Amino acid sequence: MTYCVAIKLNAGLVFLSDSRTNAGLDQISTFRKMIVYEKPQDRFMVLLSAGNLSISQSVREILQVEQLKDTPESEPVTIWNAKSMFDAARVLGSAIRRVHERDAESLRMAGVEFNVSMVLGGQIKGEAMRLFQVYSAGNFIEATPETPYFQVGESKYGKPVLDRVITPTTPLDEAAKCALVSMDSTLKSNLSVGLPLDLVVYEADTFQTDKVVCIDENNPYFKMLHNSWGQRLREVFDSIEDPMWNGGQTEIPLRFATARNLPLKKISNPNEKLI
Repeated sequence: MTYCVAIKLNAGLVFLSDSRTNAGLDQISTFRKMIVYEKPQDRFMVLLSAGNLSISQSVREILQVEQLKDTPESEPVTIWNAKSMFDAARVLGSAIRRVHERDAESLRMAGVEFNVSMVLGGQIKGEAMRLFQVYSAGNFIEATPETPYFQVGESKYGKPVLDRVITPTTPLDEAAKCALVSMDSTLKSNLSVGLPLDLVVYEADTFQTDKVVCIDENNPYFKMLHNSWGQRLREVFDSIEDPMWNGGQTEIPLRFATARNLPLKKISNPNEKLI
């Protein structure tokens, strides 16, 4: 399994991925799920992948040479000459479909589902930053101000903190911290997601970045974040009053004296004979 998250903000983009893959309890390996495409002063893109590892690796290889031609006379479009991130996402979708055409039937006969999910984000000179989630069929959707992040893989454990914190105006470093908390929550609850992590932070209109880090179990910041997040959660939890059923010393009782709809309660008859 895997967990990847990408966040689009007014200030830039944040990408984070784990590196664990497993095909059983005793088949655990480490593979990078993030790749950076950078051409300084022209374009910067990051690709995250989840799903079947053989499929995602094939897509990444084909993406390097994949070309699109809208008409026989038009110039071929690749990720390196695409004029927009939309066209780059189209090239990625085409690469996924090529792998599907080549391998899907053989995988089906072997009982393996064609399963891959990818996130492509970045900026090409002449347009604003954009972020896309690309599905197994090669189709895709784009992040919006109302939905400023995408997750692929084991997403449910890390989603609540993203929903509570992330908005388009969130500063980049704060968003990176939130992504790491989201990952830490996933690591805590799901053993199929694991270290090391890859983190990239991109500032808008720079077309390159030096904010790239691989985070392992010895990383001092991540160890501090892991310990602090667990401790602070416990402190906040302890600061909330326990439920008071009939008022007691609190002004916010769990149960009111007024009539309320109650769940069905069945009461056993002590005189009833059991058969």
